[in-house]
Amino acid sequence: MALHVPKAPGFAQMLKDGAKHYSGLEEAVYRNIQACKELAQTTRTAYGPNGMNKMVINHLEKLFVTNDAATILRELQVQHPAAKMIVMASHMQEQEVGDGTNFILVFAGALLEQAEELLRMGLSVSEVIEGYDMACKKALEILPECVCSSAKNLHDVGEAISLIRPAIMSKQYGNEDFLADLIGQACVSIFPEAGSFSVDNVRVCKILGCGLSGSSVLHGMVFKKEAEGDITSVKDAKIAVFSCPFDCMVTETKGTVLIKNAEELLNFSKGEENLMEAQVKAIADTGATVLVTGGKVADMALHYANKYQLMVVRLNSKWDLRRLCKTVGATALPSLTAPTPEEMGRCDSVYLSEVGDTQVVVFKHEKEEGAISTLVIRGSTDNLMDDIERAVDDGVNTFKVLVRDNRLVPGGGATEIELAKQITSYGESCPGLEQYSIKKFAEAFEALPRALAENSGVKGSELISKLYAVHHEGNKNMGFDIEGEGPAVKDMLEAGVLDPFLVKYWGIKLAANAAITVLRVDQIIMAKPAGGPKAPKQQGHWDKDDWDEEPEKFAH
Repeated sequence: MALHVPKAPGFAQMLKDGAKHYSGLEEAVYRNIQACKELAQTTRTAYGPNGMNKMVINHLEKLFVTNDAATILRELQVQHPAAKMIVMASHMQEQEVGDGTNFILVFAGALLEQAEELLRMGLSVSEVIEGYDMACKKALEILPECVCSSAKNLHDVGEAISLIRPAIMSKQYGNEDFLADLIGQACVSIFPEAGSFSVDNVRVCKILGCGLSGSSVLHGMVFKKEAEGDITSVKDAKIAVFSCPFDCMVTETKGTVLIKNAEELLNFSKGEENLMEAQVKAIADTGATVLVTGGKVADMALHYANKYQLMVVRLNSKWDLRRLCKTVGATALPSLTAPTPEEMGRCDSVYLSEVGDTQVVVFKHEKEEGAISTLVIRGSTDNLMDDIERAVDDGVNTFKVLVRDNRLVPGGGATEIELAKQITSYGESCPGLEQYSIKKFAEAFEALPRALAENSGVKGSELISKLYAVHHEGNKNMGFDIEGEGPAVKDMLEAGVLDPFLVKYWGIKLAANAAITVLRVDQIIMAKPAGGPKAPKQQGHWDKDDWDEEPEKFAH
């Protein structure tokens, strides 16, 4: 008979072997708060224009150098369940408004830090949660009063540039004017008079070399591909798009051909050639001058395309094909048949160009209002260009948010201090124990201007007392002047540092929700992870785990 091993009494008795469980304030709540604080501490130094970059090497050994919180979190693969909740809140922010992910992390981290103090003082979790709930509702009520201006006309390039600039500034400090200029032009050129704005219509094409100042904006599409045939540029092009390979037709069913003598063999291949020529001629006769295909290009087909002066471009990705169809107004045809005039797209010029040492095919519209515009980003390293692409992404999202809601609030910590001031006075008017947590909610807002100050090498407490002083005098728009000496303050409306209203609105809402969710947890029960024992690791480099194990093989 097997030996019966008695289990420890209590909760562990009910669970399978290997399960872990933590409960109570000490084990669960403080642990969760600690994990979230650590996470906020990591990304806090990346907040604002003077934020530091993080170097993240993900599980595939890809290197990221960025101060974009969304990217850092995506690549970090956070395991802790409570910290994951805050990561999820910042992903929601990324999807909802596309910017302000770091705001959520810093703010939610600060809220939990304050909650820990309250709990150690002896308040119960439910009182803290209730106070935070009331304060969050109050903050969202006060926020519309902080609105200092609104975007009047987003079709005006100058205005669009000035509104995109602050978003770029927090990612690419120093290049914000140049980049905002490009992004403003790209967004306005594809923004229809009526209707919605799609972020997908601003494409980014990254080409190594030259440096950022060589970047430009084009109305149309740019592909890092070479033209297949001899013809490399076509003016006033008519474009036929095929989603099938540019090759002779293969029958669906398998068939066997019996050839009795050499003459039949000649006729057989001749027939194939004639068929191919007939197909290409039919396409050329419709007036098409550029042929875009989604599959491989056969040599014989290419020969006839050159004969009939057709420019052939091959795009491997079906997404690229779809976008191109949208740009030029074409329909992708599934087989090599002659397109009707409606199915063909039009474009002012299609040409092969060389940018740096990269061959690119450009589909260009001369007119301003195209369906798609492309930013050609130049840079000295891939990492730099990836970071610029993220900055562009934020800029375009800012434009999209302003199309939805054109209200603006002052940046640079001005809105946060104004909210903190008003919520503190609201807390003082509340009778119950919630007033403590309402005041702490207000205090958590100070973490944002403080992070801005500390990243710029200024004492946080000095700046915050200065900001409170000017806000008590009624100057709602005063924020931290990053370019000033020491803890200087400045009117953010005049400086043009403005944040979209929706970014702040969703940021406060999601951060408060995430913090409350983390506080509501009082027990963590973790089942034993599925799967058997781990396979032993092979020695040597093949599946090396650590990126610094073999440096000589890593440098490739």
